[in-house]
Amino acid sequence: MRVRPIQISIFILFVLGALFGLMFLSQKGGVQKKQTQDDGFSYEGISIKYPTYRTFLRLEKDSALTREDIIKVTQVVTPLEIETEENQVTLVSDTMEEKIKELPDFSKIDTTQLVRIRYPDSNPDFVNELRKKLSSRNCRIIHYGDSQIEGDRITAYLRNRLQRMYRGSGPGFLPIKPVYRQISAVVEPSENWERYAFFDPTKEKFSHRKYGTYLSVSRFTAYQKTLPDSITLDSLPIQTASVIVGKSDDTYLKFRRFTNIGLHYGNCNFPIKISVYNDGTLIQQDSLITDGRYHQYKIRTSTTPSNLKIEFEGKVSADFYGLTLDSNAGVQIDNVAMRGASGTIFANANATTYNRMVRQLNPKIVIMQYGGNTMPYLKDSTDVDKYAKRIARQVNWIRKRTKSTSFIFIGPTDMCLPVNGKMETYPLLPYLNAKLMETCLDTNVAYWSMYDAMGGKGSMTLWVDEKLTAKDYMHFTWKGTKIISELFFTALYLDLKEPDNDEDA
Repeated sequence: MRVRPIQISIFILFVLGALFGLMFLSQKGGVQKKQTQDDGFSYEGISIKYPTYRTFLRLEKDSALTREDIIKVTQVVTPLEIETEENQVTLVSDTMEEKIKELPDFSKIDTTQLVRIRYPDSNPDFVNELRKKLSSRNCRIIHYGDSQIEGDRITAYLRNRLQRMYRGSGPGFLPIKPVYRQISAVVEPSENWERYAFFDPTKEKFSHRKYGTYLSVSRFTAYQKTLPDSITLDSLPIQTASVIVGKSDDTYLKFRRFTNIGLHYGNCNFPIKISVYNDGTLIQQDSLITDGRYHQYKIRTSTTPSNLKIEFEGKVSADFYGLTLDSNAGVQIDNVAMRGASGTIFANANATTYNRMVRQLNPKIVIMQYGGNTMPYLKDSTDVDKYAKRIARQVNWIRKRTKSTSFIFIGPTDMCLPVNGKMETYPLLPYLNAKLMETCLDTNVAYWSMYDAMGGKGSMTLWVDEKLTAKDYMHFTWKGTKIISELFFTALYLDLKEPDNDEDA
């Protein structure tokens, strides 16, 4: 039997018509998921995803935002670029005119478009406290966050801005064994270093839970639950390890100047010899303290070391919490990126070690940036409420171990999940953002809504379209990082600047 083309065409049209007709029978939200419902059919536990005609014809939108709205948001501020040899600016401004060039020009900024930082009503002096701390001789800030700040993203931009505004230089904290790319300084460990992070689910946790203030350690010998006895120790070979530290030519000029190097360590129970070289010349040689407690080994140089090498010799490694590369005075900001973390593990760490180290560091401000990693696991508003309470407990736990520290919480970005073949904002995200804000303000913590700063519901897909966030619909690109960081800094600067200088706002 010969089949004619017209018969094939009629058959195809019939099938397409039948498939299209099924769309009128498909139920909106017929297939239940954790936070959303896809269109389709469900019967006695069997679900089939199938679009409705309104979804297929794109008659419904997740958000009323347009590309023009996002462009308007991203053009409110003008971010600073990393200085190159050609566009270097004065590191320390001598006149008010030079300082103004490094600060936001409010004659060109529509401040009504900025999402402002919310401060607790119970503490009307919050901003004055921030201003005094930032203006003091030394002000260390610890910026805790998830992978959103990994690689010194956001932190580096804010550090550069505040160091230009209040003095200071250096990139602050860096682990001995970095696990992600960063441009703030050169850190090159020898091959025998291993990293152990309290927030890393792939590694077994230390039974002593002594991870320090930065919640991660590096070791040049493997961690053992039981310390070796004298006979075992005698049979162990001496291990040699090293780390090279230097300034990066690819970062902000401020970060290329540091003369105060701190090596933070603890759990040192056996002799370790330390030798410090700069450009091959020995400048310090000591033995680390073997009492098992936290200590800081200080290295001071008259100028920024061009090639600082720290060598270790010992049979059993201590726990090295990391390096701090600072100046003598001004603002220092530590970037503590915790991939996969949701900000709820602090209270599980060893309180004594955290306490000793945080007292030495003496942070006057703590910034916490979490919420994104917990979003996919929240089932309902009750889960959101529980998470917000856990965050409050972490803040209070840290607060007990710091003296008069001010806290700022940066909420999650807009986040998306696939619904009916397109990316839509998590339904619980607006409530999570609102609940975190409410909880923070009730706990004497300032709150900045990154979700609202991006544009709110549906903004992430448009940021992706503009190449401001990656196609994982989560992390900012370098261009997007500078914009979101400048939006936060400008909101902060609006509050910090003295009332006398408020002419342009």
